[in-house]
Amino acid sequence: MFETDKDVLDWYERQPRALSKEYVSRIRWKDIKNYPMNEAFVPVLYYMRDIEYFTDMYYTELMRTPTGRDPVIKKFMDRWSVEELHHANLLNRFLEEAGYPTGKNWRSDAMKNIPKSYLVGSYVADYTSRAFGKNFHAAHMVWGTINEVTAVQAYRKLGELAGHPVLKQLTMGIVQEESIHASFYWNIARLKLAEKKFARDLARFIIARFWTPVGQGAKREHETNYVLMTLFKGANGLKDFHRTVTGRIERLPGFDGFNGLTERIASGLQV
Repeated sequence: MFETDKDVLDWYERQPRALSKEYVSRIRWKDIKNYPMNEAFVPVLYYMRDIEYFTDMYYTELMRTPTGRDPVIKKFMDRWSVEELHHANLLNRFLEEAGYPTGKNWRSDAMKNIPKSYLVGSYVADYTSRAFGKNFHAAHMVWGTINEVTAVQAYRKLGELAGHPVLKQLTMGIVQEESIHASFYWNIARLKLAEKKFARDLARFIIARFWTPVGQGAKREHETNYVLMTLFKGANGLKDFHRTVTGRIERLPGFDGFNGLTERIASGLQV
């Protein structure tokens, strides 16, 4: 167990990139078209690509808050944002190689499709968080933990279910990097939550009241629910989510017995 925020950052900075130039060069890009692509997973790939690209927007949002001014968290976010943008570009390359042209303007097109309600809401949320100062760090870090752990499981599911060997090779590299991100968030969240009961109560309230699955808001709810139904469908899918995501969050101070995440995913699966 890490004892300080700096311990967590030092550990993080020692982790090499999984998606190094060498790893990416070994991906069999030219073989992608040799394997059939299950059409059901194409919208999932577009969704994941766009959400990874939106990291730059999320980074800007966090920099408007007290959390973004925390030196340890900011240093992590500087590297995190670069790696997530790389994931977006790699997913887009896969789509292109698989025969799904995305166009030179796919980034600006994705941004144009973000609902205005999300942009307004993000400003309101970011400026509201200022009233809580450092007490809001824990809520941000728990939220980030949930999203990163969910991303890990989503990429694992995609690699397993899509049945495309090159896609699995790509997602394995993304999973490794997302797992490192998740560990940073989880450990910082644990330390921040342990500091004050108020921080624990505030974080639990925020997550219970406002959390939505990764990307919802920037993407429309029906798009998010499609991804959930495709990757976590059936009783086993929900059990896997509860075990791997909810189970990990329950280990954080103040979140024992918290089942709100599984309940939200279950509602998406019933649409």
